[in-house]
Amino acid sequence: MNEKLKIKLSIADRVYPLTVETSQEEGLRSASKKIDMMIKQFEENYAVRDKQDVLAMCALQFASQLEQKQIDNAIDGKQTIERIRKINDALLGYLEKTKG
Repeated sequence: MNEKLKIKLSIADRVYPLTVETSQEEGLRSASKKIDMMIKQFEENYAVRDKQDVLAMCALQFASQLEQKQIDNAIDGKQTIERIRKINDALLGYLEKTKG
């Protein structure tokens, strides 16, 4: 039975109470810290007046990282499939030669 845990996360100077699975706590706390670090970085490097803008830029950055990983994985998957096909063709060729 998964036990629920009540936690409070602080993001952009606001506290968010959440009820989560125990297994999710570490990931959520880590994500919260990364968001706050990214907010600080945006505020230090750009003339941002509104937290909403900073949070939108954080969301865009995280979403673009996720999309890029999915694109990279799709490319890697295609390359892997192509390698398997070449190996399969080589094996079939070898088996045909040794058959007769």
